[in-house]
Amino acid sequence: MRRPFSHLATVAATAAGTAAVLVATALLGGLPAAGGAAGSKDRGAQELGDPDYGVCRGTDPRCYHDWGDFDPAKGYRILVYSRTAGPRHANLGPALGPGLDPPLASANVAQNALVAMGKANGFGVDWTEDVAQLATPQQLFRYNAVVFLSTTRDALDDAAQTSLRQYIRGGGGFVGIHNAFGTEYNWPWYEGLLGGANYYDHGPAQPGTVQTLDHKDVSTAALPGRWDFSDEWYNLVPFPSRVRFLATVDESSLPNGVRGSQGHPGHGDFHPVAWCQYYDGGRAWLTTLGHDAKAYTDDGGAFAGAPSFQRLVLGGIESAMGMKPFCR
Repeated sequence: MRRPFSHLATVAATAAGTAAVLVATALLGGLPAAGGAAGSKDRGAQELGDPDYGVCRGTDPRCYHDWGDFDPAKGYRILVYSRTAGPRHANLGPALGPGLDPPLASANVAQNALVAMGKANGFGVDWTEDVAQLATPQQLFRYNAVVFLSTTRDALDDAAQTSLRQYIRGGGGFVGIHNAFGTEYNWPWYEGLLGGANYYDHGPAQPGTVQTLDHKDVSTAALPGRWDFSDEWYNLVPFPSRVRFLATVDESSLPNGVRGSQGHPGHGDFHPVAWCQYYDGGRAWLTTLGHDAKAYTDDGGAFAGAPSFQRLVLGGIESAMGMKPFCR
């Protein structure tokens, strides 16, 4: 059954365009600001303004559409998309061949890790770097969530952009990991899907301490309050807004500081690394973490924080799919 508030926003958009979407969104009650340790403040609005993407967005589930007919009886399945049209992270290994589920080499560490994660936790995983596999909404509606795994630059053509947007509008799930934030820079709708945020720069890869903001969300429920990890610690412009913040990095724990290669000074006492939101009818779970290949594979503790990172990602995927509660 369609949710009446979401349907109202869609009807308004059809009748009167983007301006009516803004009115309908306002009628939804002024979507709440970020949750978690940030309290009722919307840190995005506080720091860099609150970008408006002309869609229903925020932490209110009334922004969600259930039109995609995702039937739990059919099981759960994700599509992992790792196409790169620019720099390629080493954790992805060599570029994949065309089609769906091309052969994976041992060097395709991150893709293999998500396939193994699905097998261990009861959901199916397909993978591709072939943009033709995202060409129609019907192709994407076979999946409960689409995972952008360190994609880069213009990873989608026009057909795939349209397909992804319609998939999200129909209630699809989206998970963005690491350099998903370095993708589709010039597409405002995608920036909104990321939480109204985008990659600007980062400092040197280095160890630091992640702070779990609360333990209510599925993705953070099993995590310690503070855990060591190594990453590139992305600096963001715009800063995330209207999202539920899930985890931050303690900038004071970074031995080499957080100033980025392009001069960004970091985010001070609140530097988010994971968050979630409802967006334009769908669910979006995001993390800037995931640079090092060992973060995806080490479960013995040699790479500090790897088990916590893996639990974080697993919970994000499960909740974005609708397999477990989302963005609580």
